[in-house]
Amino acid sequence: MREPSEDWAILVPVTGEGQQMAITIVSSDPTTHQRHHLDLYASDQQAEVERLLSLGAQRVDWRYPEGADYIVLADPDGNTFCFVQKEMEQTGAANPST
Repeated sequence: MREPSEDWAILVPVTGEGQQMAITIVSSDPTTHQRHHLDLYASDQQAEVERLLSLGAQRVDWRYPEGADYIVLADPDGNTFCFVQKEMEQTGAANPST
């Protein structure tokens, strides 16, 4: 697991079961941009993305780098977040977007 930095950390349940997510502090202007960024992880990314889309999330037009393991979505209020494909043995994660 990757150690937290001053502005980014991966949160993992103590028991190893349950949702895993990453959170980062952003420095953008709060009047024009959201002040947080969430990365959510799932072992079946596509199923979770489809589930969230059915609940009102929307896909975001994003310039993904080659081999990106995340999908950018927005909640009904327009706040963006990433859904990351969780590796079977999580050894670390890249900070995909902020």
